[in-house]
Amino acid sequence: MTTTSYQALVRAPAPGAPLVFAFHGTGGDEHQFSELVRQMLPDAGLVSPRGDVSEHGALRFFRRTGEGIYDMPDLAARTEKMAAFIAAHRTANPGCPVYALGYSNGANILASVAFLHPGLFDRIALLHPLIPWKPRPNAGLQHVRVLVTAGRRDPICPLPLTEALVDYFESQQAEVEASFHGGGHEIRPEELAALNAFLTVS
Repeated sequence: MTTTSYQALVRAPAPGAPLVFAFHGTGGDEHQFSELVRQMLPDAGLVSPRGDVSEHGALRFFRRTGEGIYDMPDLAARTEKMAAFIAAHRTANPGCPVYALGYSNGANILASVAFLHPGLFDRIALLHPLIPWKPRPNAGLQHVRVLVTAGRRDPICPLPLTEALVDYFESQQAEVEASFHGGGHEIRPEELAALNAFLTVS
């Protein structure tokens, strides 16, 4: 795989600035978080791929057969494709810290990559992830910085599964933070404040 394996919005980082990967949710596109990243990290580089799966016209990063029911062989194949794409961009930007954020389906593909290839990232922000399987242990997650955000009443991503994901990262000795709000699947201001602090504070 190469840096052109996905249609993507790409912006080069300023010297010393991080490279940020941004993964949109179902129905979004490569522009969904581009301005947010610019506001939070003006000098950062950006790689924001467009999902290459269409679900009745809505872009996604892997197939599913129903709400919360994933096509696991497809997810496995697309996880490796995305990992190779990320690795190619890392190679093209030597020495840059690599941050990644994803929302909903974007959080799910990001988490799936991180479970298997944690060395690709320095910081990972998962906004409203839904991981309905138990990831295997991976010692490479030790000391990786992870933020998980969610709504306590999210009808798409049940809170117990989100809490289980936080527990998983803690069990792998990742440096995990959690930020839950009282709403549903929407991204709220307090969530954005937690994301901003996670991405910008050393």
